[in-house]
Amino acid sequence: MARRRKRVSVLYEVWWPESADEPAATPGMLFADERGLPREEAPDVHSEVIGALDRLGYAPQFSVLDGERESLSKLARSRTSLIFNLTESYAGDDTKDFNVAAYLELIGIPFTGSDARALHLGQDKVLTKKLLKFHDIPTPDFVTVERHQRRFQHDLPFPLIVKPSREDGSIGIDTGSVVHDERSLRERVRYVQRTFEGAVLVERYIDGRELYAGIIGNDPPEALPLVELDLSSVPEGVPRIAGTEVKWWTHSAIYEATPPVYPKKLPRSLGRKVQRVAVAAYRALGLRDYGRIDLRLTPSGEPYVLEVNPNPWLSSGCELYMAWKKSGRTYDDLIARVAEMALSRA
Repeated sequence: MARRRKRVSVLYEVWWPESADEPAATPGMLFADERGLPREEAPDVHSEVIGALDRLGYAPQFSVLDGERESLSKLARSRTSLIFNLTESYAGDDTKDFNVAAYLELIGIPFTGSDARALHLGQDKVLTKKLLKFHDIPTPDFVTVERHQRRFQHDLPFPLIVKPSREDGSIGIDTGSVVHDERSLRERVRYVQRTFEGAVLVERYIDGRELYAGIIGNDPPEALPLVELDLSSVPEGVPRIAGTEVKWWTHSAIYEATPPVYPKKLPRSLGRKVQRVAVAAYRALGLRDYGRIDLRLTPSGEPYVLEVNPNPWLSSGCELYMAWKKSGRTYDDLIARVAEMALSRA
């Protein structure tokens, strides 16, 4: 008698604004969020995960959250051994990915990736930085400006970078985010206050190499080979940052000029130092199963944590898999590892 395959639901979200002509969204569509900014979903990640799970001997199926109560009820009624959680938002709201994880915790079905607590911390840049500071993990000095605060003081040296405190995916970060004087600082703070919810984060701009440290596992976490965002070809006078243009404008010259690469001329001892800092940040925020830590490395060799990313993309074109592949393992190996860690919690 053939062994019965474990059923795994690959969960993703779809949503379309009420004003749109299309009645529904499907994986790979181009979304426009409430600020009119383009947000492109990885076109193949859902089918890639499904394919890997099938090859690994599971019985995978798609499961969809569309912002309606019925899709939540259907998920609660599903008879599945594991939910492979690929959601990044709910009903078009990127800040509600942790609500999805909290719902999964309530219905009691094991799921991949970080829990609601870690996802919530990952959404809150200010709280993240406070936790990093508490654990003596290097991160750029900063001040916060509340949304309705008109006057603020700081003693940070210019240049500075201004960010929304509760957005991810570089939303709200562009070539105008780096400021060099008080006037441009206050203008940028007012712009972010008008455009985004929550406080404004003003932090010291660290000039240097941008490195991504992928982390896999829990006890203990494993630091993967580093990946670098190559900013060497950014035009003169344009800030060397991973802003919206670099991450999302897929047909632009600046996107093409800033590919992820394996770092060159990075001493092994310095690479290990960066990995240790990344693992410390992963642990400090309680990430689970897999994550990516974004860092800046100064010319003097000091790493600073910029972002802590729970549940980064799992497509074969993402930086996490690029790092995993460098360690000599396949895409199916990655999906198997993530699924096995989640099932071990059942």
